[in-house]
Amino acid sequence: MPTPSALPPEHYSEALFAQQLDKVCHAIRKNISRIGDRNPKIGTEDYQWIYCGPSDWVSSFWTGQLWLAYKLTGESVFRNSARLRKPYFKELLALRDCHDHDLGFQYSLSCVADYKLNMDEESKKMALEAADSLLTRFRRVGKYFVAWNETHILGLEKTQGKSIIDSLENMALLFWATEVTNNPIYQEAAIAHADTLAKHIVRDDYSTFHTFDFDPLTQEPVCGRTFQGYADDSCWARGQSWAIHGYAQIFEYTGDRKYLELAKKLAVYAIEHLPENGVPIWDYLLPEHETQYLDSSAGAVTAAGMLMIADFCDDAEEKEYFRQWACHMLAGLMKHCDLTETPGALGLLSDGASFVHQGLCKNMLPYGDYYYMEALMRASGHTQFFW
Repeated sequence: MPTPSALPPEHYSEALFAQQLDKVCHAIRKNISRIGDRNPKIGTEDYQWIYCGPSDWVSSFWTGQLWLAYKLTGESVFRNSARLRKPYFKELLALRDCHDHDLGFQYSLSCVADYKLNMDEESKKMALEAADSLLTRFRRVGKYFVAWNETHILGLEKTQGKSIIDSLENMALLFWATEVTNNPIYQEAAIAHADTLAKHIVRDDYSTFHTFDFDPLTQEPVCGRTFQGYADDSCWARGQSWAIHGYAQIFEYTGDRKYLELAKKLAVYAIEHLPENGVPIWDYLLPEHETQYLDSSAGAVTAAGMLMIADFCDDAEEKEYFRQWACHMLAGLMKHCDLTETPGALGLLSDGASFVHQGLCKNMLPYGDYYYMEALMRASGHTQFFW
């Protein structure tokens, strides 16, 4: 582990983030009527939303913010707005051809959240149906989850042996399914997948590939590649963040310390590649001649993951190390990207890098907003979430 001298230059208190959390809840409350029953997808230059279609992977992140706000305040306006979206997720269950590894995102932050907060039995049933669908993507010989369908823009040949780092976050739905059904099959698949990605998608220096290809017939490992990162041998910052948060979650469910130790090493890699302001560049190995776009979403996910790691550390020095670096990243987001006091803004953070190769470089992103709120809650002392 790094020494205490490697701590960021400032010390941050819970009070700072609790105050910011109040601003976030106010912004969400203000935007409920403007967003209505739609699900934000990506922000425009004037901080408005383009909205999701019937099966978009990001469809749950505004719902997740609403449920977090309800958990914080108990105000029915947040619960009512979140439940307004239940028909969307009910219809999505019927669109079987649209189901992929993102079912974990879609149903953990909508239906699992409703069940955990309100013991809503219909939401529980919907989330278990989503878990069953997700389980069908598990390849029992290769011991991994296939990420995408043949309708993905990469096509059938390139998707049917491909797993991606984002999928680590979706395993929480399966762990939850085992908890509520006492059926170990969900958890066993999630653990096997986590172990496979730890072996193949994590490099020796604890940077990560975005995707990893297996032979779709033999299930033998082939190679790591990128889809949204700069290059196959670079380190896409949001991918690294999915691994940090994902393995910390898997430790929380399993209690197996190998996942916590891996999450720590992934987090240290990110810390060592952060710019001074604490907000990640969209790829940690981006050449200097390329435009250095920030990715606030990678910062938010990483900060939330490192705060989770800090909560699990037994050693006081380690705990302080991860907490203060997470808080440094949060402070950077607050200073450089926060929109809570920007008139007319429908989201919380600017400068999200959705897909730089497609020109989507400076966006509000609903997942960045969700994890920003989660990180602020963790920095304010909250530990119970919907994962």
